[in-house]
Amino acid sequence: MTTVAKVDEGTDSPYALSHLDALESEAVHIFREVAGEFENPVILFSGGKDSIVMLHLALKAFAPAPVPFALLHVDTGHNFPEVLEYRDRVVAAHGLRLHVASVQDYIDRGVLKERPDGTRNPLQTLPLTEKIQSEKFDAVFGGGRRDEEKARAKERVFSLRDEFSQWDPRRQRPELWNLYNGRHAPGEHVRVFPLSNWTELDVWQYIAREGIELPEIYFAHEREVFQRDGMWLTAGDWGGPKDGETVEKRQVRYRTVGDMSCTGAVDSGADTIEKVIAEIAASRLTERGATRADDKLSEAAMEDRKREGYF
Repeated sequence: MTTVAKVDEGTDSPYALSHLDALESEAVHIFREVAGEFENPVILFSGGKDSIVMLHLALKAFAPAPVPFALLHVDTGHNFPEVLEYRDRVVAAHGLRLHVASVQDYIDRGVLKERPDGTRNPLQTLPLTEKIQSEKFDAVFGGGRRDEEKARAKERVFSLRDEFSQWDPRRQRPELWNLYNGRHAPGEHVRVFPLSNWTELDVWQYIAREGIELPEIYFAHEREVFQRDGMWLTAGDWGGPKDGETVEKRQVRYRTVGDMSCTGAVDSGADTIEKVIAEIAASRLTERGATRADDKLSEAAMEDRKREGYF
């Protein structure tokens, strides 16, 4: 996407924004629009690459002032240790406020039950929605992109959720000329997606351009993994491996980061940003399609979870 603007209407001296500049400008506009329209926004932050880029954009949008939003992480209890360490380090470095909604707390209280397959990713919905309601967040930033998955491709930049945090595709609002409608009734809130028009390749090219630090699991490294349903999963206390599943040490990296029980690694020698970009450019599978078991539960797995209140 390339936009052309003019320095002065009276001259013929145009300058062209790169596609990354255009995407950055759009995202910064969205952050500032939300700051102007809503009373208590929050940024979902998992320590994954998309939420990291989203936070970087928020820092740019309000610099030199601090980011006027808190962060919210839904901790499944099965998160990668490297990612949690990165999350805490970033929060401390920028003096940010962090809310944590813990799936383990809900399991300990008997509100949620462990699934037979061991994955906790589908269990995030209740802790997320109750935290939104208890803290009265009226806008919630997420790092979802339209290229990731077909249900996310349906989503507007401003996506209305009802008083039960549920999503109804029929209530999508038009967003002509980058005009965003944040109107909502008491108890409702709006999910906001500043990276909607970005692709995985855009994200990595932007990370390279901006020199953004990432958790090391995004780059090739040796790791103990085992194979299940065609994916390399990390061995751990969450329930893997089972009998007959053999742990082996392989050189892998992660394209996306979620729960250890449902996020697969890919065989890779890409240990630098440049190599990762070349690898993604040659790929014909989205990162979720290639490495997320929770999206393979059914054809409409993501849409079903979104209707219930998930991102």
